[in-house]
Amino acid sequence: MQSPSLQLAIAMALSGTIGVFVVQSTLDPINFVFWRCIFGAMSLGIWCLVRGLFSYFHRRDIIAAVACGALIVCSWVLFFTSYGLTSIATATIVYHIQPFFVIICGVLFLKEKVTRLQIAWIAAAFIGVALSSGLFSKGTTGEKHALMGVLLALLAAAAYALITIITKGIRSQRAEITTFWQLATGAILLAPFAGYSHLPGWPAWGWIIGAGVILTGLCYALMFNSYPHLSTATISSLTFIYPLVAILCDNLVYGHRLTAIQYIGAVLIAVATLGARFRWSMPRGAAIWAGPREDLDAG
Repeated sequence: MQSPSLQLAIAMALSGTIGVFVVQSTLDPINFVFWRCIFGAMSLGIWCLVRGLFSYFHRRDIIAAVACGALIVCSWVLFFTSYGLTSIATATIVYHIQPFFVIICGVLFLKEKVTRLQIAWIAAAFIGVALSSGLFSKGTTGEKHALMGVLLALLAAAAYALITIITKGIRSQRAEITTFWQLATGAILLAPFAGYSHLPGWPAWGWIIGAGVILTGLCYALMFNSYPHLSTATISSLTFIYPLVAILCDNLVYGHRLTAIQYIGAVLIAVATLGARFRWSMPRGAAIWAGPREDLDAG
């Protein structure tokens, strides 16, 4: 496969089906994440071994990767739990607010400066979360469960943002090696909590192994292989294939349809994400409190 854009698009499209794999596996989130880590680490380990990447790593970077492994377990368990409380589509939309948590974590832990324009886009994104949660849509039921699902998806996004902040400090180690250590750590941490006495039937194992080998090993390999050859604009645009596929799968497979208000919220999150990343100017009416242009470009 020669096209980096096509590689990333395929990786994002496959990743968007993870909700179906979670539900069809019949496993609870802890057991699903455990087996995903097992098969993901195995497949990614083989990839690294074949490419001779295990000869390039540093102890400090491995320690950081292990810390990320603990966080990725928390993120995935929270995210997959939110599916059952709200819906795959809603949880995925909310989860994709994580770029703004990265900005917030950068301010809190790395003392990075945040511009008024970024604050404006963050506010817009969280308005999008409120709209896409379904709590403002007529005819929705189970508001308490839906709210808890949205909160869990937000916590999952925050945990993943911390992973992003930590991995920014890993400069001497290939991303594939870092991810391998994350998955291996996740498997070890969840091993004492995994249930071994009531394993699913053989049909479910296809979904479980597929989540580890295809949606983790293969997708991560495609992403890591494409990133160096793509611009930030291209990567940002293709990333939104993930939630679009998740919404489509939730609709076609499980019959869950988003309301018009939820679609507006999803679009608002997408626009806010791209706006913050590329420093788009806010609409004239919304940008009154965002400050003068020269102030927005500072930092």
